[in-house]
Amino acid sequence: MICWINPFTGLAGDMLLAALIDAGAPLDAIRAAITATGLTGWDLTAERVTDHGLTATRVHVHVTDTRAERQAAEVIELASRAVPEPVAALAVTAVRAVAEVEGRLHGTDPATVHLHELGGHDTLVDIVGTAAALHALGVTQVVSSPLPLGRGRIDAAHGVLPCPAPATLALLAGAAVTGSELPGETVTPTGAALLRACGATYDPPPVMTLGPTGYGAGTRRLPDRPNVISVTLGRPSKAERTEEVVVLETNLDDVTGEVLGHTIARAMQSGALDAWATPAVMKKGRPAQILHVLTTPHQEQRLRDLVLAETGTLGVRRVAATRTTSPRSFETVDVDGHQVRIKHGPHGSKPEHDDVVAAATRLGLPLRAVTARALRLTGDRGPVQQEQEEDG
Repeated sequence: MICWINPFTGLAGDMLLAALIDAGAPLDAIRAAITATGLTGWDLTAERVTDHGLTATRVHVHVTDTRAERQAAEVIELASRAVPEPVAALAVTAVRAVAEVEGRLHGTDPATVHLHELGGHDTLVDIVGTAAALHALGVTQVVSSPLPLGRGRIDAAHGVLPCPAPATLALLAGAAVTGSELPGETVTPTGAALLRACGATYDPPPVMTLGPTGYGAGTRRLPDRPNVISVTLGRPSKAERTEEVVVLETNLDDVTGEVLGHTIARAMQSGALDAWATPAVMKKGRPAQILHVLTTPHQEQRLRDLVLAETGTLGVRRVAATRTTSPRSFETVDVDGHQVRIKHGPHGSKPEHDDVVAAATRLGLPLRAVTARALRLTGDRGPVQQEQEEDG
């Protein structure tokens, strides 16, 4: 499922969560994912409001524990407990992105940096809740229109800061933005971190079959317009699609397999379209690995910086390419109480690996068994199921 975001007046975490609920994300599943983190002293509700004639959903986080500051490591630990696993992975990526930016801005270890306004209950609820909503809706691609940036200044824990806030600007590196006449903070660090964690691209709406549109209202009241964002869900067009991509490459002969695997995982969590390694023999007969990262031009700089930082390599090649993608659709099936997303293509179907791993771990079953059950529930005899039957 494609999710196209139209940030009419800006973007905040609670507005994105509200818009996804308005588009059909189940509130019970969102609450369950947040509850699994172990966070206490909160409640999440949603209400219908009308702002300048437009009806939208607004969420409220009711807090009895008003602690507003936590170390990043504590917030990451809480986010990592969310269920199912893909929700936790996206939430951790978003929190870690904030921590890395704050650590860099303040010259502090990201793990020990204190998240002031971002360390409160409402931020964790917004991040985990949005991750859970995207998962429940089967969203696999996020596209956003350019983000309008406000002007002026804001009051923060460290004093008066320029607007947009330095953390927001750092998190939006590589994003498409535009100026706005609105004063104050129009894009929050939480909203920026969620888009970054989703691997959002900034393009016109892709070719798709339109589904529901949800409207999420912010708490700020504007004098001349509704303070809302919209999210529109859609299924990819049945036609093949060609797009411009970039392949980043670097030769590595001095990193361990653990570092290489970690870098590939980080690249995928940070929005790479794909990442892999191939063996090579370099000068003087030295064995090596070539790291490849496939990305969109919008994400190129951020992923190049990640590769440089994680591997210590002194150079990264850039190869422009095009790729043609086949149409695909998604559905979610219930395997003994565990949600597994299925990707359908023109030539077969395949369950999402992370969902299968999470279900297999909790059910105590082999991956192949969970995969077969998921495919049977779709009525599709996918390649994996056929292979199992042929094997005996």
